[in-house]
Amino acid sequence: MELSPLYHNARPEGELPPQEAAAFALLEELGIDYDRVSSEPADTMEKCSAVSQALGVPICKNLFLCNRQKTQFYLLCMGPDKPFHTKDLSRQIGSARLSFAPEENLWELLRCTPGSATILGLMHDKEHRVRLLMEREVYTAEYLSCHPCICTSSLKLKMADVLERLLPCTGHEITVVDL
Repeated sequence: MELSPLYHNARPEGELPPQEAAAFALLEELGIDYDRVSSEPADTMEKCSAVSQALGVPICKNLFLCNRQKTQFYLLCMGPDKPFHTKDLSRQIGSARLSFAPEENLWELLRCTPGSATILGLMHDKEHRVRLLMEREVYTAEYLSCHPCICTSSLKLKMADVLERLLPCTGHEITVVDL
């Protein structure tokens, strides 16, 4: 996969899709520093491995999930190599069986397309319909790497900035889970 150079606090040039522009605007507004690389769509974990090497941190795997009735939604941030077992996670969070949420809900709630689900999408969830779940190893890491609501850019953020600036701004709390 071909990657751009590593940029510090520099959004991609040119006109950006609205959801990506909003992600960079929020980072700038909150004074959150970031490193960025751009690439062809990094919409699978295999493609993200090259991005991880360029950023120097593993790209976080973000799964957008829902309960069987599609009345509760979850964004699960986990390490790229962790296995995911719905039964184990369902028990930890006290939810009915979980499955992947429909694409239309991903767009409606987080303004993301498949392959680009991200913690930055929580800025669009004004009604707090999405519960943020974070695997313990991701939660305790020094950095978080994610997409800015589109999978042609990837960012490296300080976890302290995510916890102390980003999440207080969106109003979302974290439920730490063990996978």
